[in-house]
Amino acid sequence: MNRRHLIAAAGVAMLASLTAPAFADSLDTIKANKKIRVAIDLGSPPFGMNDSAMQPTGSDVETAKALAADLGYALEIVQVTSPNRVPFLLTGKADMVMASFSINEERKKVIDFSDPYGVIQVVVAAPKNVAITDLKDVVGKRLGTTRGSTNDKEATAQAQGAEMVRYDDDATLITALISGQVNIMASSPQVMAAVNARRPNDPYEVKLVLKTNPYAAGFRKGDDALRKVVNDWIQANLANGKLSKIYETYNGVPLPAEMPK
Repeated sequence: MNRRHLIAAAGVAMLASLTAPAFADSLDTIKANKKIRVAIDLGSPPFGMNDSAMQPTGSDVETAKALAADLGYALEIVQVTSPNRVPFLLTGKADMVMASFSINEERKKVIDFSDPYGVIQVVVAAPKNVAITDLKDVVGKRLGTTRGSTNDKEATAQAQGAEMVRYDDDATLITALISGQVNIMASSPQVMAAVNARRPNDPYEVKLVLKTNPYAAGFRKGDDALRKVVNDWIQANLANGKLSKIYETYNGVPLPAEMPK
């Protein structure tokens, strides 16, 4: 195990040692304050970003707004990055996380998840003139990704022999891809679309699909009352089409007819 993996393992162990009993039941606190604090990554378009007026927008932002409005609470957006989503939740800086938060077994050891409300693929993408047909083609090449994300984890595991170049958020990764600091990405089709919108003459294309992940809201362990309220809301709004409409508006495609678990 190399030094980076040792540090990552130590980080997971540290997070696992943090527990929720220091906090009151989140739903009771939300009801008392008439406000729900949702952690969202605003450097992760199209899920979270700032518009031309520097106001938060994106599919996670609009989903959180709809949730808060339907439950009758004010929404406070707590801005996070991919690496600090779990720490902000566990240390009580937010009541829940909605930040293209892919469900995986490692995170389940530390936090609980809602039912999925969206999906995200992990892809390897590059311009047309970069020949990639399988993972052997990225050995020795630089792959840009977002530090601490599921994309990072999946690409690191599968694209062994590649040089992973990690950026602190999707916005910085997008800038690096547009400017040519790296020309192969291990991220999502949504990030690729954001890149292509700013370099239409030499767009990226998907070369390989590494994994398709459902994503969900994250909660502290034991926050079952809040999780049930959010799950009921998710199921109702998947059924009535509201969540699919929000997703399609920002991602360009509808949600699957049946959400993966």
